[in-house]
Amino acid sequence: MLIPQLMFLNKLRKSNTPTSLPPRPPQPGGDDETNADPNWLRRQITNTLLMVVGVFSAGFGLESFLLPSGFLDGGVTGVSLLVTRIFHLPLPVLIVVLNLPFVLMAWRQLDPSVAIRTLLGIVGLAIVLATVPFPIVTSDKLLISVFGGFFLGAGIGLAMRGGGVLDGTEIMAIYLSKKSSASVGDIILVFNILIFGVAAWVLSIETALYSILAYLSAAKTIDFVIDGLEEYTGVTIVSGRSDAIRRMITEKLGRGATVYNGKRGFGTHGQQPNPIDIVFTVITRLEISQLKTEVELIDRQAFMVMHSVKDTKGGMIKKRPLH
Repeated sequence: MLIPQLMFLNKLRKSNTPTSLPPRPPQPGGDDETNADPNWLRRQITNTLLMVVGVFSAGFGLESFLLPSGFLDGGVTGVSLLVTRIFHLPLPVLIVVLNLPFVLMAWRQLDPSVAIRTLLGIVGLAIVLATVPFPIVTSDKLLISVFGGFFLGAGIGLAMRGGGVLDGTEIMAIYLSKKSSASVGDIILVFNILIFGVAAWVLSIETALYSILAYLSAAKTIDFVIDGLEEYTGVTIVSGRSDAIRRMITEKLGRGATVYNGKRGFGTHGQQPNPIDIVFTVITRLEISQLKTEVELIDRQAFMVMHSVKDTKGGMIKKRPLH
């Protein structure tokens, strides 16, 4: 279901790949992570708070919206809701039991720390569902689908910001993709199609359609929680007045810029002899219009290429909150 969650897990899988770097020599006073990173404790507290808030948000979305109406979601959570609806089994138990194999898989395929945080998040969600008496907010089916998906997606997104996951579907998809030629996204898509297909057959087409709406609401909310309001754009500028453009970017826009050498590739001979500086910067989408205007004032012949940037770290880009 959750493509941002998939990207998060893929990053962890890559970061877990062994390298040939030599071991770090012992540090004075110990070699634990707290000595290596002075912000370790603060980051752990922040991640824990994000996980806790995420668990309660997901529990609220399930108990107050989706579960009373019988609507589903994608992934293992959707399977748990479907089994609960058909066989009247307790949802907290199903969420733990159905996710447990994927937690063990995460331990072997990804990182033990991720598996531990995932297990704690799933068990925490089960405890919240079993003990917290969330009220039923509305009986309107449209509101249930939209806001049930919203609170569930917000919970999953916050848990991901805290370094864990609340659904094991993506772990399963990563494992199967390594054993077959199918991509992770294709496996997740097929899995969710099967869930909604079974819901349409066993329950009703109306229930399946409302469940798809809840799924879409959750997916978009996860995008919002992880990526925030600001969408970054990478801009490459080729101009004969690159130094003036660089100064404009750093002084007027307050952004960082990278300048590297290049050669023009047009003309009769396919390549112009004189080298040229190429400017690269990352801005928010709200600054695109200003950048275009300023570049045009400096060099009307400047060549600009823009592309979406999923995330940034460091430099002169404003940090997102709760990261």
